[in-house]
Amino acid sequence: MRLRHTLAATLGALALVVTLPTSATAADGDFSYKFTGPDGTPQSATLHDPESPGCVTLAEVADPDASAPAFAPHNDTDTWVMVFTESDCTGDSWTLRPHGHPATDRLKLRSVYFTDRH
Repeated sequence: MRLRHTLAATLGALALVVTLPTSATAADGDFSYKFTGPDGTPQSATLHDPESPGCVTLAEVADPDASAPAFAPHNDTDTWVMVFTESDCTGDSWTLRPHGHPATDRLKLRSVYFTDRH
């Protein structure tokens, strides 16, 4: 009898755990930007389903002594983002809405902060 109650309680607890919503750890969608490569040619990069919340320093343009900032960000994720003029989400910032239009080439950035989706 006790075994039956223990088994029922265990299965009930397992059912509750399986049905609990999980917290999101990534923004759904793509965040893209353009940058000038080492040889001077324009290039583009995309972050697929980036971690959120969190700051991402764009590797191609992280060092201001070695590269020009990235430009023309396009937030096609489901979360608000803040783009920053310096690495580590510092410097001047601008906010881009979820699933927005591509920003102008004049908008410069070196890092981006993805907010929590809630």
